[in-house]
Amino acid sequence: MRNKELAKRLAAATPTITTASIQFDQAARRHQLHNIAVHDVVAPDVTVNEMEKVYTQRMAKNNTPGRNIYDKIFSSAPRGRCPLCMQRSVTTLDHYLPKAHYPALAVAPYNLIPTCFDCNKAKRDVIPKTAKDVPLHPYYDNLGDDIWLTAIVLERWPTALRFTVTRSKTWDDTLYARVNHHFRSLGLAALFASEAAEELLNIRHQLQILSAADPKNGVRTELKRRAESCAAARVNGWKTAAYHAWSQSKWFCEKGFLPNN
Repeated sequence: MRNKELAKRLAAATPTITTASIQFDQAARRHQLHNIAVHDVVAPDVTVNEMEKVYTQRMAKNNTPGRNIYDKIFSSAPRGRCPLCMQRSVTTLDHYLPKAHYPALAVAPYNLIPTCFDCNKAKRDVIPKTAKDVPLHPYYDNLGDDIWLTAIVLERWPTALRFTVTRSKTWDDTLYARVNHHFRSLGLAALFASEAAEELLNIRHQLQILSAADPKNGVRTELKRRAESCAAARVNGWKTAAYHAWSQSKWFCEKGFLPNN
């Protein structure tokens, strides 16, 4: 760094930053991240603004010393999908605990999550006060294999789906509250409903052909087949929930999939 005085202070802050990262990992494993204290100085004397610049100018910026670490985290998302909504493409890294309030974690990989722009914006600078306020963390939170994402068919024209969270038998009260908070704060019900509406538009013609060929079972059989295929890939994906709801609705299978009544 050209600023030798800042470089010296950052070097002196290395133990604090290292300890903060270790404490984050330990707290995350115990689901106690709300106990990490907000701070405005990285001991002994590095400011919030200085740590933010370390991230933006020495890690997130292209052709800088920490960019290789940034790129590794960015590319770690499965199939390039945002792990918070599992729908949109990753476009940035999100500070799980905001760097403006937790500057010692500004460059800690545990605190950096690959996300889409919308989830990054919706999450904002959240400071969890209780265990139930702690956002879901894709590195540490395992929601299990039980089905928890469900959809309900709205029997009207144009039809739609309402997505909801169903409590898994393996969840305690805190995790159930956190999943619901995650679902609401990121607007996932609206996102999934919009995607499902587009999906229905794409398959409607095929469903009409199947209905004409087999009025009793054609549509339901196809929807069940698609639900099983989607569940094999992602049991709690919105497509799995959508196709399951559609296949279970007698109204939808008989006439609800049509553009009007």
